[in-house]
Amino acid sequence: MSIDLLKRSGLFIVFALAQTIVLGRIHLFGYATPLLYVYFVLLFPRNYPKWAILLWSFFLGLTVDVFFNTPGVAAASMTLIGAIQPYFFELFVPRDSSENLKPSVKTLGTLKYFNYSAVLVVLYCLVFFSLEVFNYYNWVEWLKCVVGSAVFTLVLIWTFDSVAGKEG
Repeated sequence: MSIDLLKRSGLFIVFALAQTIVLGRIHLFGYATPLLYVYFVLLFPRNYPKWAILLWSFFLGLTVDVFFNTPGVAAASMTLIGAIQPYFFELFVPRDSSENLKPSVKTLGTLKYFNYSAVLVVLYCLVFFSLEVFNYYNWVEWLKCVVGSAVFTLVLIWTFDSVAGKEG
């Protein structure tokens, strides 16, 4: 078994446990829920096999669905983000960079990493809450959930990334 597979499996377990035990129970102001497990998909390096990203994303979403009784909502949203991530990441990577470049503030720079993570997290929140609500009867509440969760999630992702960047 490769070292990368062990690290990735460990991260999978940490994100799944953190989301299901702690973060999934937080609803700041009744709307903002941190969806930190999206960070797992953001961490895939350049040239990681696309089929593997899809599988990891789907199974992490499925794990969250099982614990929160959201049948297929997180799995579908995570699979979409997993499908888009490799192509979207290429937009921010310098042409002369390493084949195994990992996305972070340190490797991409603050503005590029901000744009990279913000677009994927907002897209995830849009899809997740649209599928969860499945109607737009109360669109103000839906919008509060999308914006609140996206901002809360991004703050956590940038916090974790800045701490990891100082250690590594």
